[in-house]
Amino acid sequence: MRPSRRAVITTATAAAVSATSTASTASAAQRRRQLRTGFERLAQDGYSLLDGAKTGIVTNPTGITRDARHIVDVMHADPRVDLTAVFGPEHGFRGTAQAGGSEGRYDDPATGLPVYDTYLKSGRALADIFTASGVDTVLFDIQDVGARFYTYIWTLYDCMEAAQLAGKRFVVLDRPNPVTGRAALGPVLHKEFATFVGRQPICQAHGMTVAELARLFNKEFLTGAVPLETVTMSGWKRSDFYDAAGLPWVPPSPNMPTPETALVYSGTCLFEGTNLSEGRGTTRPFELLGAEGVDRRWAAAVNELALPGVWFREAYFAPTFSKYQGRTIGGVQVHVHDREAFDPVRTGIALLVTAKQVWSGFAWRPDNWIDKLTGSTRVRTMIDAGADTDEVVAGWQRELAAFRRTRRKYLLYR
Repeated sequence: MRPSRRAVITTATAAAVSATSTASTASAAQRRRQLRTGFERLAQDGYSLLDGAKTGIVTNPTGITRDARHIVDVMHADPRVDLTAVFGPEHGFRGTAQAGGSEGRYDDPATGLPVYDTYLKSGRALADIFTASGVDTVLFDIQDVGARFYTYIWTLYDCMEAAQLAGKRFVVLDRPNPVTGRAALGPVLHKEFATFVGRQPICQAHGMTVAELARLFNKEFLTGAVPLETVTMSGWKRSDFYDAAGLPWVPPSPNMPTPETALVYSGTCLFEGTNLSEGRGTTRPFELLGAEGVDRRWAAAVNELALPGVWFREAYFAPTFSKYQGRTIGGVQVHVHDREAFDPVRTGIALLVTAKQVWSGFAWRPDNWIDKLTGSTRVRTMIDAGADTDEVVAGWQRELAAFRRTRRKYLLYR
C-alpha cells in the first residue's frame, strides 16, 4: 500500500522539525560546553592567581560550580588554595536570611571557616573586617541579575572600597548577566539619592557583568583605585540569556526564584515604591502585581499599549507574607512572550502609569522610596503630573546616552 501524499508531507515535516530541533539542541549544547565562568577559569589554571595568598571570598549560594557544588567547599578541599575567610552579603553566605537581613558572624559548619557579615557595612568599618580576617586577597563571586537596585553590585562596590582602604588585592570572578548585556536602559541615579540600592550614577538596567562593573567602579567612582584583577568568562556573548550558560540557576535571593524573575525585575521592582504588592509572598514575585480594589481594568489598560514582547493577564492572588498578607487581591501577571523585544524598564513605567489611571487607591510609599529606586524625583513627579509612558521615558534619555558612552569603555565581551 502506497502512503498518502499527506502522510509523506507530514512525515517529512516531522523529520525536518526533528532535525531542526536536534541541530538547535546540539548548537545549544556546544555553546554550554564553551562557556566557562570566572571561577572555572581560575580553577582550570590551577589557582595560580592565588598562589601564596591568604584568600577570603565574598559570596553566597550562587557561587557554585557547573555540577552545583559550592566553590567555597571546592576551594577549601583543595590544598592549592589557602582559603581562610568568607564574607557574607545580604541574605547571608548560605542564604538563610530574608530581604533586609543577614546571617551575622559565625563559623561555617561545613568547612569551619569564619564567616564575616558585610551587610550594611562599608568604608573603614568594612576595611577593619578585612584586616581582622588576615586575608591578603579578597575574591568576589556572586550572581547578579542586572538591575541597579539589586544590592550585590553595591556589596561589590563597598568591598572594593574597603579593600583599597585595607591594602588588600581584589579579584572578581565573572558570571553571566542573566538578562543579557545588550543594552543599558532606564534612568541614571542622581548622586543625592544614593543609598544601598544605588551608590553611584549608573542606569537602572545596566547591561553589564560584575567584572565590567568592577572596572567601571574602579576608574569612575572610587576615590583611590583598588589593586583589581578580573577573571573573565570564556564563551559568553552579550546577547546570551542565562539559559545559554548551561549553569544551574540558584536563586540569588529568596524572591528571585527563576531567570524569568530577573527578566522583569529591573522594571517591576519599582512597585516596591508603591502601595501595590510586587508579588512577594507568591510563587511569582515581580511577575504578579496587585492590591485590594484593583480589577480587570488594569490588565486591559496596559494591554492597550501593545508593549513589545509582553502580555498582561488579569490575576488574583493572596500573598503569604509582605504586603496584603493573607488577603486576596487583584492585579496583573506579567507574561513575557518575546524576551528579545521586551523592555523591562519601559514596561515598569507603563504599569505604574496605568495603575494610577485605573485605580483610585494608588499611592506612593510615604517615604518616597520610588525616588531611591528610580534615582531621582523625576519619575514620581511626572507620573503625578499626568505624563504618559513615552513622556516619562523621554525624560532620562540625555543622561542615559552619557552613561552609555562611559559604560562602553569597560565592556569585556562582544
